[in-house]
Amino acid sequence: MSDDEMDIDDGPVDTRVSFSAGEAKGKRSAANLPVEVGDSLPWVEKYRPQSLDDVSGHEDILTTINKFIDQNKLPHLLFYGPPGTGKTSTILALARRIYNTKSEAALRHHVLELNASDDRGIDVVREQIKTFASTKQIFSSTKPEANASMAHFKLIILDEADAMTSTAQNALRRIMEKYTSNVRFCIIANYTHKLNAALLSRCTRFRFSPLPVAALRRRVEHVIESEKVRIDPPAVDALLNLSRGDMRRSLNVLQACFAGSTPLDKNGVALSGPDVQRDLITETAIYECVAAPHPEDIQAIMNTLLTEDMTTALLTVTRIKTLKGLALTDILQAVAEELCRLEVSPRVRIQWLAGLAEIEGRVAAGGNESIQTAGFAGVVKIGAEMIAKS
Repeated sequence: MSDDEMDIDDGPVDTRVSFSAGEAKGKRSAANLPVEVGDSLPWVEKYRPQSLDDVSGHEDILTTINKFIDQNKLPHLLFYGPPGTGKTSTILALARRIYNTKSEAALRHHVLELNASDDRGIDVVREQIKTFASTKQIFSSTKPEANASMAHFKLIILDEADAMTSTAQNALRRIMEKYTSNVRFCIIANYTHKLNAALLSRCTRFRFSPLPVAALRRRVEHVIESEKVRIDPPAVDALLNLSRGDMRRSLNVLQACFAGSTPLDKNGVALSGPDVQRDLITETAIYECVAAPHPEDIQAIMNTLLTEDMTTALLTVTRIKTLKGLALTDILQAVAEELCRLEVSPRVRIQWLAGLAEIEGRVAAGGNESIQTAGFAGVVKIGAEMIAKS
């Protein structure tokens, strides 16, 4: 077949055919999992939104996408932003609306989903993606009331596309412009600066910002009610605060704490059944699960740094850090938030933030944590001395 020719499928693709690079590669969505494991899915997959109405936190983006569909003018899409903000969930829900089906098997006839962090070479672009994009189905498995104009398009989803090689991105650009009449691409990435400029220019961009607390709370409370999780209200607040807009992280931490609250039998096997009485998940359990510094520990560090002498303060910080198994990066972030809440002069605030930023940079670059801990204590003490002199 020459590059300018286009094949036509005889009908819906056999459900036994897989358009993935390999069963062992990439993350597996619910569509690729056996039916019998549906009840044991991670909560992130089990409670993944099934429709655009279920996606919360990005109402402005959803409004624009719905208008594209209503007007039959869907462009190539680029979803980018931090992990856990709903990029993959949104495009999968969009695919279900376009093809008007909830069947994952039927959806795979029209949608090719690749995890580009594994399938990122030029061979995948030349073989799998080009083969899928260059064929057109003349029969649709969508329901009669589906939008026939939209349903004849195929959809290719490239997750984590910023991990693709430069050569593969250049080859993908050519395929995107050549088979526009037959396929639409949705490129999902965390960082746009790693994508080819020519590739970016062919897509309509949507940035998925960290989810607001209200959107996180709605979904987390739905999961808590569905799974009958016993959890304190302060623990829910701590969970949402530690998630920092990442829905995936909040559900993973909640599931981990739920598993930890399940009692064990004498053989160490978790008990199951409706009559099992699980422990109450507390705020402390949430902080221990993610190894984040508890507010009480941060307050103790703050008090000793602002009131005690340098030697006592450093010993106290080191002791708390060692006993609780805390990372200096987490302590820096929590202390910076607390320092910003204090009513101090701009000069002192600049001293603190500039010093903490430099310490964090040194830790990220591989600096000795013991030395940087002493530097962290010194930065806060300098600011405290400036307050005392003013």
